[in-house]
Amino acid sequence: MDISEILSPKFTEFDIGTPLSKVAGAFENQELDAVIVTDGDEYRGVVSRRQLASSSNQPSAKVGSQVQHVPTVERTEDVREVARLMIGSDAKTLPVLDDNRVVGVVTGDAVLEAVRPFLEAATVEDAYTAELISATPETTIGKALNMLREAGIAHLPVVDGDDLVGMLSLYDVIEFTTRGGSKSQGGSSSDFGGRGGGGQNRGGFGAREGDADRMLDLPVRNLMSDAVVTIERSAPLDEVVETMFEREISSLVVTADDTSEPIGIITKTDVIEALTWERDDRNAVQVFRPDLLEGMDYDDVSALIESMTSKYGEMSVIKASIELQEHKEQSRGVPLVLARIRLVTDRGYFTADGEGYGASHALRLAANAVERQLLKGKTYGHSKKHPDTDEQAQLYGWWLGG
Repeated sequence: MDISEILSPKFTEFDIGTPLSKVAGAFENQELDAVIVTDGDEYRGVVSRRQLASSSNQPSAKVGSQVQHVPTVERTEDVREVARLMIGSDAKTLPVLDDNRVVGVVTGDAVLEAVRPFLEAATVEDAYTAELISATPETTIGKALNMLREAGIAHLPVVDGDDLVGMLSLYDVIEFTTRGGSKSQGGSSSDFGGRGGGGQNRGGFGAREGDADRMLDLPVRNLMSDAVVTIERSAPLDEVVETMFEREISSLVVTADDTSEPIGIITKTDVIEALTWERDDRNAVQVFRPDLLEGMDYDDVSALIESMTSKYGEMSVIKASIELQEHKEQSRGVPLVLARIRLVTDRGYFTADGEGYGASHALRLAANAVERQLLKGKTYGHSKKHPDTDEQAQLYGWWLGG
């Protein structure tokens, strides 16, 4: 299946000299995930809602200073490859180019809509993140904002004891702290970016005109969304996507079957990542940005993972994701690289980062950090169930047939 039928010819475009304040205004359209940036007729990159919300640039700055370089695709690109590119680049909108001119975009939502009928073979248990990062109602907004940014997430469940009581969105926090200073007692919060939680926010922030410090010291309960959508661990993935689209949200809190106990979270990103699963064991190791692997190849990375995990008794690696990101900083012509290793095993979920000059150095630092976790038995969640042969045949039959 290629993307020719799911790409959208409609997109929002800005010239590189456009002020960021004008670009920010475009994101008041809740459906917009990213905008295209051009220099005349030439494509330059994209700026995403999340990227803009997380930055601290002056509104008068130009959008060209915030351009993010994401993969571009052609009309005939395979849907599964698009899913890989989205996960590897952490981008949910990819430009479709023809002779270096943007002719459309393909979005994560479009991919999910196209594959939804084929997702019933997999379940939430196969794809959800068991590392549940959460806040309490008394957590300050400032601390919650740091948690969101440090973890690289956009939605923070709020838990009071064993009870799930709310959801906090990164976009709600940004909107409140940057534009909400004039809100007075009894006013309701804006719904800017509120797609992550669903439902109504608790109003009544009190008079805090211009007092940013006091705003950050307020408890999360003043801003969180009360309505949180949950789904059981055994639910099929097509139900996850259907619920997300119906409720206009991008994450669901996962609960243990027949209980209300929150045990994890599943996002649109998790479902898209499920589309990148490989059918043969060799490709249980996935490398995003393999072009950065100077001096190494895929077999070297697989051998590193096998060597790392074989030291700690019987442990089956269900999936290993290797993400590489290149920074501008260099030493003797070698770029600074961030390597992130994520292991999903039958003993739990392990993740660690390493940063070094060159991918090889960065990967070994990350591997050392994972080894320390393995040695200490420190996991980031429960084990995941590997889809059996029949499930994989169902899930991938449509890939092979299309």
